[in-house]
Amino acid sequence: MAGKEINKIPLHVAIIPDGNRRWAKSKGLIASEGHRRAGSYNHIKELFDEAKKLGVKCLSFWGFSTENWKRDKKEIDEIFKLVLNAINEWRNDAHENKIRFVHVGRKDRLPKDIINEFRKLEEETKEYKDFKVVICLDYGGRDEIIRAVNKIIADGKKSITEEEFSKYLDTNDIPDPDLIIRTSGEKRLSGFMPFQSAYSELYFSDLYFPDFGGSELRKAVEDYSQRQRRFGK
Repeated sequence: MAGKEINKIPLHVAIIPDGNRRWAKSKGLIASEGHRRAGSYNHIKELFDEAKKLGVKCLSFWGFSTENWKRDKKEIDEIFKLVLNAINEWRNDAHENKIRFVHVGRKDRLPKDIINEFRKLEEETKEYKDFKVVICLDYGGRDEIIRAVNKIIADGKKSITEEEFSKYLDTNDIPDPDLIIRTSGEKRLSGFMPFQSAYSELYFSDLYFPDFGGSELRKAVEDYSQRQRRFGK
């Protein structure tokens, strides 16, 4: 794939895949068709392949937020059906390409079959080190922080360092995102990894996520590589 030479590669790229329903509406389709296109094996594999080709080591997707429970039950059920199918499709790819899969988010409200299959996939791929895919399901940044605080209280700690606090988060063994991409033209994080994103670079694409493919991911990484990160210095 043609493009600029990229000298600086983000270790962890996170994607907020927005615009599935608007993509479907723009084509006269029902909302579930947008989710189906966005989560299709070929679409996601294209992003996996490009990320690996670029040298990215961790790729995260925010698949379902804690606020998404407010949506129509039929749409939620369709999303979970797509997730379950995707886990089964990813399993073959995970072993063939040595991809480690991790679920981030609450475990107590998702359908049991999804949790069980994700646990199996995590266990099966835990030894793979070169490329990690993080799927955020029933995830919200505020919810994550509140759960972390409750764990700290339960452990009887009176004070805690920033480094110790990060170990109570769902992402305790995942590097902070260097680059966060949001699709569909919306310019906000909506509570995605608020603690971890303190110094993340942000990239906003006007494309709806179903149209955001490998070449667009490369553009985002090219843009990132031109930036000067100072971390407050």
